[in-house]
Amino acid sequence: MLVPFNTLPDSARVWIYQANRSFTEEEIKEIEHYLGEFITGWTAHGSQLKAGFEIKYRRFIIIALDQSHAGASGCSIDASVHFIQGLETKYKVNLMDRMNVSFKQGEYVAYKPLKDFKKMAKNKSISKDTVVFNNLVTNKQEYLEHWEVPASESWHARFI
Repeated sequence: MLVPFNTLPDSARVWIYQANRSFTEEEIKEIEHYLGEFITGWTAHGSQLKAGFEIKYRRFIIIALDQSHAGASGCSIDASVHFIQGLETKYKVNLMDRMNVSFKQGEYVAYKPLKDFKKMAKNKSISKDTVVFNNLVTNKQEYLEHWEVPASESWHARFI
């Protein structure tokens, strides 16, 4: 059951997928359509899942699930992963690689392999104040409050 993202409770589970490039406006419209179709039919053990999504900075796909309505099962999570893999193939983009880091450089969102991010930290090209995207947040409240934070407030701090 597709619902507006902002109506989901703070406890809603979130999954964040970061793209290795920005999506075009046309791609965003298509992806929003596909996400809507996927979530509308998303189920766990025959129960419809109550979920929503948003796309941020033309680069991040965020899916949130209200588990108080019905929780995700292994099969439903597998279905969402297969859906995301389908988007990767269709749009020739990487969404599943967790060994990459996204951070802000002014208004621009940079995307670097973790090893390059570490080098940038060592060379002082980024600092503890660099805004990073903590894609390890697990619920909507964490997403809203701790997703886009200074590196010093995230797991990224160990490299600064």
